Amino acid sequence: MESIPKTQFDDLSLVRQGKVRDIFDTGDSLLMVTTDRLSAFDVVLPDIIPDKGKVLNQISVFWFKQMESIVKNHIITTNVDEYPKEFKQHAAALDKRSMLVKKAEPLVIECIVRGYITGSGWNSYLKEGHVCGIKLPEGLKESDKLEQPLFTPSTKAEVGDHDINISFEEAAKIIGHEMAEKLKKVSLELYNKGAKLALSKGIIIADTKFEFGLLDGDIILIDEILTPDSSRFWPLSEYEPGRSQNSFDKQHVRDWLTQSGWDKTPPGPKLPQELIDRTSNTYKEIYKRLTGDDV
Repeated sequence: MESIPKTQFDDLSLVRQGKVRDIFDTGDSLLMVTTDRLSAFDVVLPDIIPDKGKVLNQISVFWFKQMESIVKNHIITTNVDEYPKEFKQHAAALDKRSMLVKKAEPLVIECIVRGYITGSGWNSYLKEGHVCGIKLPEGLKESDKLEQPLFTPSTKAEVGDHDINISFEEAAKIIGHEMAEKLKKVSLELYNKGAKLALSKGIIIADTKFEFGLLDGDIILIDEILTPDSSRFWPLSEYEPGRSQNSFDKQHVRDWLTQSGWDKTPPGPKLPQELIDRTSNTYKEIYKRLTGDDV
């Protein structure tokens, strides 16, 4: 199935259209629909990736269940039969790519954890010797495993804007020191548990991004978790520090976009069909490796 067009749900109350997810108000809860849209460098690209939404949604469901012992999450149900009646007529379109979730107050920072030095963290290290104000040892190679995972928060951008990496101290000024400490602790616990499980499946989770909200004063996990959209997945069998790594995520799309000469401002360029097919298959492969199931 192709990406769900907004017009398909004209009878429903769309409250937010994100880079990948469409969120509808059901009154007491929200319905979060994961589309087949693809974003890179904070820009939504013009092409869709077949079945990507189903993969992302199902991977998040898998991880949310794994992490319930660390922190509660926003899921009420993923069973379409249990959705409010106004969504029943869209059951086929919503199956496997949606979840009914609790209404929480989103926290205004994104919680990034880096277990390996790569991406913007590598670029920062090359220029300044640190990542988000955290000084690192000299002599690190690209893709090296860090001695300890780093908590490196960022601002949360609107669609079309760019997230900005900030220091822990800057995050504490935004959300308060106590809250920042809590998010750091939980984020590192989530990453460590996820990275250990993934490693047992032959997958390195190089870095990832978590989002949290407040519900009745308690921190809960929202949005997505440890997906190919929010993380870098590397095959353990091919891991070799000192270079960029082959990946199970959208990194090869980022690489193609960088080499294309695109200036990373909207609109994004159209992708070659071969790259679209490869990306779709990559998302399906990571799901099968993690869960043992097909989408």
